[in-house]
Order: sequence, then structure tokens, then C-alpha cells
Amino acid sequence: MTSTDTPPGLARFNILEERTARAALHEVCASEAWVGQLLAHRPYATVDDLRAAGDAATAALSAGDLAEAMAGHPPIGRPTPGDATSVREQRAMAGAAAELKAEMFELNLAYQDRFGHVFLICATGKTAEQMRDAVKERIGNTPEQEREIVRTELGKINRIRLSRLVEEDA
Repeated sequence: MTSTDTPPGLARFNILEERTARAALHEVCASEAWVGQLLAHRPYATVDDLRAAGDAATAALSAGDLAEAMAGHPPIGRPTPGDATSVREQRAMAGAAAELKAEMFELNLAYQDRFGHVFLICATGKTAEQMRDAVKERIGNTPEQEREIVRTELGKINRIRLSRLVEEDA
């Protein structure tokens, strides 16, 4: 594939200085191992190639790497102030009723007490009720089951964020 066949946003990503590309990838996923894997395989010919590399890197995360990745995510219902990404991804909770927000706060605490990390779900496109129901369902999982669900959810989030990263500028 020639550079003229590569989408403009991906072409820009491919030629970023490593420091700048590293910072951009850290906005996608907080795991240093994940970022390193994606940097090591540049340049990417297609967005699908980039997503596939992201999927492979997510699948390869150790338990410690997964914990590092999760530490970069705020609790559902409490997006990081000033972080447009977390605000956008969690927008359904912003409009939820006060009772539902309070319930989600308590469920987040119970989940964190049980598993030792934030409840992670790909919130994009989900309603506040769907997220609440998911945490209620998942809190009964074993730590091993939950770790694999978290890995799957992280992969979904990373794919969405990678797509945004290389979208053509408006």
C-alpha cells in the first residue's frame, strides 16, 4: 500500500515523533506494555492493521499490565474533570437521575472492594441503566472471570479510542 492509500489521520500517526506518538497512545491506554507494542509495529498500512495490533497487545497484557491500564480509567459516573474522552464516553451517566447516580456510586465502591480495581466497561453507546445492570451482574464473578471480562471491555475501549486517534481532522 502506498502512502497515498493510507488514511490521512493514520499517515500522520505513522510519522509522529516517538515521544508524541507515545503520549497519544497513552491517551488510548495507560499500559506502557500496550503502548510499546503499538509503537514497535509502526507504520501501519490500514486502520484495521492498527486495531489488530491493539487487539493483540491487549490480549498479551499481563495481570500487572492490565492493572496499569485499568488505573487510567475513572469510575463510571465520575469522569476525570477536564478529560473530554472520559466525559464523552460516560455521557449517559451525566444525564441519569440522582438516585441512579447514587446507586452507581455505591456499586462502584462495592465492586472496587471485591476486585481491587475500578469497574471497567465500554460505556460508549450504553445507557446508565445498562451500566448499572452490568456492574450488578459482574460483581458476582470470580476474580479470574472478571479479569477476562475487563480485558474484553478494555479491548473495546481501545479500539474506539484508536479509531478516534487516527480519524481525519474535520
